[in-house]
Order: sequence, then structure tokens, then C-alpha cells
Amino acid sequence: MKLTRRLTLAAFAGALTLGTAMPAFAADLIAIITPAFDNPFFKAEAVGAEAKAKELGYETLVMTHDDDANKQSEVIDTAIGRGAKAIILDNAGADATVAALKKAKDAGIPSFLIDREINVTGIAVAQIVSNNYQGAQLGAQEFVKLMGEKGNYAELVGREADTNAGIRSQGYHDVIDDYPDLKLVAKQSANWSQTEAYAKMETILQANPDIKGVISGNDTMAMGAIAALQAAGRKDVIVVGFDGSNDVRDSIKAGGIKATVMQPAYAQAQKAVEQADAYIKNKTAPKDEKQLMDCVLINADNADKLETFALKN
Repeated sequence: MKLTRRLTLAAFAGALTLGTAMPAFAADLIAIITPAFDNPFFKAEAVGAEAKAKELGYETLVMTHDDDANKQSEVIDTAIGRGAKAIILDNAGADATVAALKKAKDAGIPSFLIDREINVTGIAVAQIVSNNYQGAQLGAQEFVKLMGEKGNYAELVGREADTNAGIRSQGYHDVIDDYPDLKLVAKQSANWSQTEAYAKMETILQANPDIKGVISGNDTMAMGAIAALQAAGRKDVIVVGFDGSNDVRDSIKAGGIKATVMQPAYAQAQKAVEQADAYIKNKTAPKDEKQLMDCVLINADNADKLETFALKN
């Protein structure tokens, strides 16, 4: 009784510190933490996880960390203070996340990671991520085909702290580098941002007016690149993205971006909640902590079937 009272008072104090009204302490609460919702991929994760959690009878606490490791620590502390039964997390950095998750584990709260891995095992119960290397190879193969196996191209890379950025870039180059007539003339990080990608694309285009293609580490940057190219009147430049967003689907259908690679964001998040439910109820952990879900190439042939990071039948 005394321990419960102390935990409740600690949660109350935390809520006052955050300047928010104190929510009811939930006996069966799942915390869902992702980067900001201005990226539709992360919003789809949160929506998918929340829908599955509610279907299974849980209350939910949905929070964002905005790719800020310090803010991530704060919201994980909030989940701990609220007595969450599990944490579903798309993390804010492979290294920066480890200490916060260890704190949750020490508090008896299991974590189930989606989309992004961390650099250690044994702290999270599951790490369910897209097969980024396989997906990048699919995208690169399509890019090579669209480019006719030759020409100057640029690459937009995601956040350097994000493991996925490096995996996707490696997957791209393990295919593209086999074609000596494809020349990489610029490689820059736009930090997964559409605004940054627009600015970087303007600069790249000024320095390389003969550019023929752009391969991007995600769809948000691809959207920034195509906007800059279209503003410059360069509708001839081939752009390929990665994620499978509805925005890029619409661009493909309109003849803008040529292809993307769909990550199963919604299904991935729901799978994490299902595994959390099994662990909460029966202490049943998945056979493998690290689990890969394959990606799917999206182009003009199947764009009509894409809806919110899933393919309709």
C-alpha cells in the first residue's frame, strides 16, 4: 500500500512538473512513443499501435519525442511514472536510447521497438524493423532501371544518428555501384526533412545542372527534392524514395516521383502491440528479439493499391 502511494505521488508530481492535468493511473496502460507526427510514417505507427492496443482492451498514452534524445528520456520517465505495462517505441537514436530503455526495464516495464534498432540486445523484448537493406536494394534496382544504367545522380541521406539511414544507403550502393556509368555527384544528409531536402536539392542542382536522378533515404526528403526540381523546371530528373507514403503514392500517380519502397509501418506497430500483449499476459517473449519485415516496391504499376503504408487487396 505504501509503495503504491509513493508511486502515485511521484506520478502526480511528474504531471505537475510537465504542466499538465493529472490523468488517472491506468492498471492496463500501453505507452506509444514515436517521432513527430508531421511525418506520416510516424503518425501511421502511432495510429496502428493505438488501434491494436484499444482492440485488445488497453488504455493508451501516445507521446512524441521529436527525435530529441532528452525529450525521449522525459516521456519514457512519464510512461514509468504512469505505471505503463509496456512501451512501444520508435526511438530517437541507436545509442542515445539505451540508457532510457534500461531504466524502463529496471522499473519492470518491457519495451518493444519498431522501425529503428538500437545497438545492443537484451534490453528490449523485441526490435521489429523493416528489412531496410532488402528494401533499399529493391529501390536501387528500380532506380538503375529508370536511369537506363547511366547518368549523374545525387543521394539524400537521413539522420546520421539513425541506423536506418546507413543501412539504406549501403543497400543502395551495393546495387548502384555495380554500374560504372552511374556517377554519384552529390551525397548530403537532409535529416529526413522535406524542408532541408528542398534546400539541399536547390544547392545540388546549381552545382550539378546535368543531374539525371536523385535517390532518397525516405519519402519526406523525396518530396522536398521533387518540389525543388519542379520549381526549377526540371521534370526530367528521376526521383526514387523510401517509405511508401500516401503523398508519394499521389506523386507517382501524377508522374512526379517515379518509385518508392513501402515499409509496413502500420502492420509493424500492430505486431509490436500483439507481442506486448502476449508478454504482459503470459510473459511470452518472441523467439527472436530482432525481427525483420520485408518491404515492397511501389511504382506506377501498383501505386493505386497503396494506402497508409499498406497494400489493399
